[in-house]
Amino acid sequence: MLYNSRMEIRDVEKLAELARIEIPDEEKAEFVKNLGSILGYVDIIKNAAVEGIKPEVGELRNVAREDEARDFDDRQKLISAFPDSDGDYLKVKKIL
Repeated sequence: MLYNSRMEIRDVEKLAELARIEIPDEEKAEFVKNLGSILGYVDIIKNAAVEGIKPEVGELRNVAREDEARDFDDRQKLISAFPDSDGDYLKVKKIL
């Protein structure tokens, strides 16, 4: 079932602009058809009757370990293992 929308080539061009991709003119019509099929499938899922259906959920529990404070006595070992340091400071690459 194809989605009965008014999706047009200009819609594909706008999506391509938002996604910052280039779509050749000869492929735009194919994108209209494919996106229409995808939207039709989403429409079917959206309209599916789910009343009275309850998801089965097992026992919920936290599987993470408990947080606990620990002393770290190997400070110099850590500093010496780090690729670049300046005294007691660890140097990292600039991220901005």
